[in-house]
Amino acid sequence: MTLPGQLNPSPRLLLGPGPSDVHPRVLTVMATPLLGHLDPQFLVIMNETQEMLRQALQTRNALTFPVSATGMGGMETCMVNLLEPGDKIVVCVGGFFCKRQVEVAGRTGAQVTVLETPWGDVFDLDRIREVLTKVRPKVLSIVQAETSTGAWQPLEQLGKLCHEFDTLLLVDAVTSLGCVPVDVDGWEIDAVYSCTQKGLGCPPGLAPVSFSPRAVEAIAKRKTPVQSWYFDVAMVQKYWSDDRFYHHTAPITMIYALREGLRLFLEEGLQARWDRHLRNHRALKAGLLALGLEYSAVEGHQLPQLNAVKIPPTVDDLTVRKMLLTDFGIEIGGGLGDFKGKVWRIGLMGHNSRPKVVLTVLAALEQCLRAAGYEAPAGAGVAAAIKTYAN
Repeated sequence: MTLPGQLNPSPRLLLGPGPSDVHPRVLTVMATPLLGHLDPQFLVIMNETQEMLRQALQTRNALTFPVSATGMGGMETCMVNLLEPGDKIVVCVGGFFCKRQVEVAGRTGAQVTVLETPWGDVFDLDRIREVLTKVRPKVLSIVQAETSTGAWQPLEQLGKLCHEFDTLLLVDAVTSLGCVPVDVDGWEIDAVYSCTQKGLGCPPGLAPVSFSPRAVEAIAKRKTPVQSWYFDVAMVQKYWSDDRFYHHTAPITMIYALREGLRLFLEEGLQARWDRHLRNHRALKAGLLALGLEYSAVEGHQLPQLNAVKIPPTVDDLTVRKMLLTDFGIEIGGGLGDFKGKVWRIGLMGHNSRPKVVLTVLAALEQCLRAAGYEAPAGAGVAAAIKTYAN
């Protein structure tokens, strides 16, 4: 075997649905020497990380910690702890990752009811009330920021509605945390999971989760063991609580990274962070519309951090994405599921939500569209974005 050369990948601007580019300060702290996972210094770091995570999620939930896994591990953690065989769950499905919730919930042995809406649309309270009245589920599961469609689901009144029916509200905040508001306590969310590689500007590898006192009580009343040993929060919480009972070897460097990512979030300020994402989204949207592209999510419910646009009928998906990557070093995402080959997904998450990035991707995308035979108005995208910033 010939020994591979030193790792030196070509630089990329990661503007897909995730991972996004890691903030330089996060990369710096990841070079910090390791501590043992039970070292007194590391236990302080764990406490600091937990408390900042509570602030980011706007919650006082004691059971708030990062699962040692990616966002899908967060989804599974919530599902397997809240559900046991025979429990009823309603899953709101309007995209690819909603369908993932259906599959994971089904593997717990729960009775799954699917409430569907067209991809790119959102659910209104009346439809949800109707299904809650009929099914009376233990859990309602919904995605706040559907990564496959760019749709932004309103949640402000949903927790209150669920609690009228003694239903636990489970929210996927994988693409929302660090980009748009996630108000766990204010919206009466009972369980929430996210990830580190999007709005928090860290590498993939951790899945922040939080459980309300109502959810903790429901878990304590289980009649059967949690399906997964590794994701059993009754065990994991003993490591993240004052007990510090050994459960697994924590990914030390990733927790360093998350701690710094949360520091950056809170230094900037929650509202300032959300405003920044919205401001850059408006500029990008103006530019994309000026190039003749249309959004796939309904107007009024389009995510600032994940811009999903329809691919023009005369343009080949892969040709444009390949040219963006090879000629400009820019990665954007293609469509998933029903949107495969029909949609491009452009992420402006965390560190990548900057005017420089917006203007760069608009200029590059215009050139790629022109090369693919699409008559994009010369310079219109960049000009529209600049005008939006000026206003």
